[in-house]
Amino acid sequence: MDSPMTPTRRILLDLAAEGHRAPIGTHLVLHEKPDVPGILVDGGRLGEVIAETAARFHTPLAVPLMDLTLEKDALLQALGMDPAGMEGYHFDVPPGPLQSFAPTTRMTAACDAIRHVAAQPGLLPMGMGIGPFSLMTKMVADPITPVFLAGTGATGDEEPEIAIIEAAIRTGTDVILAYLDAQIDAGARAFILCEPAANSVYFSPNQLDESYEVFDRLVMEPLRRIKARMAERHMELIFHDCGELTAGMIERFATLDAAMISFGSSRCLWEDAALLPHETVVYGNLPTKKFYSAQLTVGEVQALSSRLCKKMREVGHPFILGSECDILSVPGSEREILSKVESFLNPELMASN
Repeated sequence: MDSPMTPTRRILLDLAAEGHRAPIGTHLVLHEKPDVPGILVDGGRLGEVIAETAARFHTPLAVPLMDLTLEKDALLQALGMDPAGMEGYHFDVPPGPLQSFAPTTRMTAACDAIRHVAAQPGLLPMGMGIGPFSLMTKMVADPITPVFLAGTGATGDEEPEIAIIEAAIRTGTDVILAYLDAQIDAGARAFILCEPAANSVYFSPNQLDESYEVFDRLVMEPLRRIKARMAERHMELIFHDCGELTAGMIERFATLDAAMISFGSSRCLWEDAALLPHETVVYGNLPTKKFYSAQLTVGEVQALSSRLCKKMREVGHPFILGSECDILSVPGSEREILSKVESFLNPELMASN
């Protein structure tokens, strides 16, 4: 590494060396509460939920709620949109540059929650946000067509759809950076950047076989802009992408020098580890999106956990066993889901690995 190791990265590497296991489980604990809407706008109570989640699952990692809608709401608010019309809004012309930024009520609560967590000893307070490309896909009705056209070499001058997605990425990145700064100011020491749409659904694998130019331009350039801001502010990146990925995508994500990186259960982590820096902890990637289903048994979760730990130990890459994404509370399946989380956190299973 070019710079000295930060205390945050050291914590993550030490946890990996200890065989740590932790879910992204804040949604589960939040939805045990009787007043979820009220908690979401009350930073103190939201911070208590995050701290309770860390305590419940025996981890110092204070992971916020993985809600990737906040930046869209803030962007549309900055553009003067009526909140009542935000949910289904899509750009039909390129948005202009961000002139000002004011955090939404939800963003303010999220930052206050970080302050609450940061005041408690033994916890690593984290921020959370969506990546620029994934944010763009929420802002246009059909993102796939303009991305494909851009991959053919077409430009925004030739295709208005391309101009819209390019402008949405630029303006979206401005909002992401503003919210990142607010979370750092609140005391976050690591930032979970979620870019799940940067995958082979939105990018043609056939085009990528020819060139990754469009992926580099639409995904990696904005990510590097965010990473540069993090470096300026001594913030560590935790990068998350649970989409369908190619090896070329992973090689590019590796250049971000994340302190920890998280891929979905479609990826073979012990093979992907060879593409990542040794100082980047690999996190994941149990199929937690299926934990609500009785078809995935506790025994299968334990077997998958054992195999992941064994394979990652064999390749010798720092690893923390966890979920492929945030574990959502599903009404009627709460006990089913929690039993599977508890099974991969089981101390006896941990000892056997």
